[in-house]
Amino acid sequence: MINLLIILSVYFVSFTDKPEKTAPQLSERAWAQRQRWNIPTDAMDYPVSPMYMDSLRRMGAKIYHKSRWMNGVTCEMTSTTAQKVAQLRFVQAVEITRDNSTPRSWLPKRRRMPATATMEAASTMVTDRQLSLFNLLPLHQAGYEGQGILMTVCDGGFYNANTLSCFRDSLQLGAMDFTDDTDGFYGSTGEHGTMCLSTISAMTSNYHGAATQAQYYLMRSEENNTESPKEMDNLVAALEAADSLGVNVFSISLGYAMFDNSRWDLSYSDLNGSTTRVSQAATIAAHKGMLVCVAAGNDGNDTWHYISAPADADSILTVGAVTTGCQIADFSSYGPSADGRIKPEVCAVGSGTQLITPYGYNTSSNGTSYATPLIAGLAASLWSALPNENAMQIRERIIRSCDNYQSPDSSHRGYGIPNAWTAYTMNPPQGVESVTEGLQEQPRKTLQNGQIRIILHGRVYDLTGRLIE
Repeated sequence: MINLLIILSVYFVSFTDKPEKTAPQLSERAWAQRQRWNIPTDAMDYPVSPMYMDSLRRMGAKIYHKSRWMNGVTCEMTSTTAQKVAQLRFVQAVEITRDNSTPRSWLPKRRRMPATATMEAASTMVTDRQLSLFNLLPLHQAGYEGQGILMTVCDGGFYNANTLSCFRDSLQLGAMDFTDDTDGFYGSTGEHGTMCLSTISAMTSNYHGAATQAQYYLMRSEENNTESPKEMDNLVAALEAADSLGVNVFSISLGYAMFDNSRWDLSYSDLNGSTTRVSQAATIAAHKGMLVCVAAGNDGNDTWHYISAPADADSILTVGAVTTGCQIADFSSYGPSADGRIKPEVCAVGSGTQLITPYGYNTSSNGTSYATPLIAGLAASLWSALPNENAMQIRERIIRSCDNYQSPDSSHRGYGIPNAWTAYTMNPPQGVESVTEGLQEQPRKTLQNGQIRIILHGRVYDLTGRLIE
């Protein structure tokens, strides 16, 4: 008797078209927000063809999730099946995104934000200093803490977030897992996600998050045993789900540049906002009405010291880390993007950030991971004070309030540290009333590595990277 070992890998299969053109699957909230901010539906909103997906299933493919923006599916199949799928008339490209590569020994350090961490005892009202750095307390005192704003924190799990008393049960609306990990969504591998969430939503006698009244969905896209491009497609699926739900602010403390298999590694030239699907999706989400906040990364002291994907996306807020003394943290990753845009755009406390652990006690830790949800919480609180403005206007207020706005650093600090109260009280930003102006999907082009590029046009920058219109 001969035993045959069947090796399965994960692929992204992109389709040529959407023949059915059925109605977008959006929640009532999402539809209402689209109408409110004059965001039209387009071809990217149409669902992926059920007929095409059924054909792949009949051939033996197991579909994990689908992407209407990228018009394709993430699926598991054998290499033989993948070759047959590639010959189908409605298939544009088949790209392997996860195999059985052995993880590099240094990857857990790189992929886990923070790259370095310290655990210290906390003092009374530990959060005042980090919230005061961007002058958020006056906004809170005026009664604006994210009421009416829907957020998403996307990470690698949320250990004990469903049981900790510092989180109000009424604020969490659901949990969505886009991985195929077998450990539980609230299991022990998810400490990082819980600590990120705490900077936004936790509230105790001596701790106050940046937007404690905002409602939120928790989403998991990061897989804990591997580092592969599939995780980027998981994140695309999470962004699309958030769009369908009508999420306003999306916080991502994840980044991708190096993988288990070196053939997938990104180069600096790939960080142009349009090479990877996840960066394309972050930009699309921004133009669909969402404010996307992404960690710059913790590689400032490494040979690879650049930002990673999707921090290179356009129209988002990429977040660097500073100390409570306003100095840039040496580990905070460098920009600009490969096409010359300022990255990171803004900074917040990421060195000695005060957190709540999954065990319910206060601590401090380092990483752009923790600076990012602080900025997301600032955005939610600001947006609750200005509910009639759209994502681009809120983003522009945050950038224009920064201490380095007049002379931005194009590689490390960006526009600097925002001032929440200044952002609230300034005159409305001009020239950014339209969320979707100039956003259009161009004919798809297959790159040499099999990835699909979507070209996005419509924003004009001066030579320093400042948005003009």
